[in-house]
Amino acid sequence: MKLADLEVFVTAPPAPGWGGRYWLTLRVTTACGITGLGEVYAAAVGPEAMRAVITDVFERHMEGESPEDIEKMFRRVYSSGFTQRPDPTVIGAFSGLEIACWDILGKARERPVWALLGGRMNDRLRAYSYLYPMEHHDGTAFWTRPDQAAEAAAALVAEGWTAVKFDPAGPYTMRGGHMPALSDIAQSVAHCTRIRAAVGDRADLLFGTHGQFSTAGAIRLAKALERFDPLWYEEPVPPDNCAAMAEVARATAIPVATGERLCTKAEFAPVLRQGAARILQPALGRVGGIWEAKKIAAMAEVYNAHMAPHLYAGPVEWAANVHFGVSCPNLLMVEAIETPFHDALVTGRPKVENGFVEAPAAPGLGIELNEDVAAAHPYTGDRLHLEMRDAPCDWQNGNAFAGGAAE
Repeated sequence: MKLADLEVFVTAPPAPGWGGRYWLTLRVTTACGITGLGEVYAAAVGPEAMRAVITDVFERHMEGESPEDIEKMFRRVYSSGFTQRPDPTVIGAFSGLEIACWDILGKARERPVWALLGGRMNDRLRAYSYLYPMEHHDGTAFWTRPDQAAEAAAALVAEGWTAVKFDPAGPYTMRGGHMPALSDIAQSVAHCTRIRAAVGDRADLLFGTHGQFSTAGAIRLAKALERFDPLWYEEPVPPDNCAAMAEVARATAIPVATGERLCTKAEFAPVLRQGAARILQPALGRVGGIWEAKKIAAMAEVYNAHMAPHLYAGPVEWAANVHFGVSCPNLLMVEAIETPFHDALVTGRPKVENGFVEAPAAPGLGIELNEDVAAAHPYTGDRLHLEMRDAPCDWQNGNAFAGGAAE
């Protein structure tokens, strides 16, 4: 069984595009005809450039190899170009290809992927959702309307969800590390007040910031939020600064979470060692794949830390997250995005029911690409999956993060 062929699909979800501007889905086929699906999360180069990177990584390091030899292929990619350090673009390409290898192996052995990762630890996984506008909400105004956020949260809790995430502090700027405006702090308090009143003790509040604040600014904001008892404070400072994040963690009772922008165990180890976070959120389509995430989870176990795989992508990374979660003893929960297009792009996608997702039973990841849907929704632009804005914090008119919607 040798890896033989590669196809890359760049698919654009319909507006508003929850899950990103487009999804980089790939399909690998063995010489004996077994196919596997993978997905790359949030590449730092445009889709056509990333297609070339994925192809180069496959042809240079993986073509002709057995899908079983994940360790060897990872070491080749990690060492490529005389680096032996995390490169988010190259490791991201490998992540999608590695997920496809697990899909192939599960199909070849007629077992779900979780059965190859240590077996079933969890029969069902707790899921959480970001707060998105409801059909009757104004999609632009929603992000600064605490009453609408509370309504969306109450609706999710009525469906059985036990945790909701939101990030009202804004802005989503490449400058990062800024002091929050007083209006950002007030907006955050207003959101927490209304959402906590709406859900009571039936759901945890997950507060996100996308690494936007200085150390002092993150601590100021945390002090204003502590009375609402959030389950986590996500990326309070830029994620490349473990020492600053650890200082925030020591200054607040809110557990700090981080990980969607980190690659490989090399970048997660300092987070644990310095006490920067006790909830880790790897994106499996960026971190190095499923096996690398398992290694990170093992490190986290030693530090009594939890895993909460991140998702702002398509249904293939979601399926990988679920199989990882089934096998993970220190899983906290998994992020989910439930849209009709996530359902349409693949068949067999694990579903969230009453706030939880059951362990899949089908071989491999249990999903297959719907090629007609993929062909009908190609991405033809040259922008990135996610983009940070150049503009700084707006001290006079307030700030808003529009949930990652593609403009």
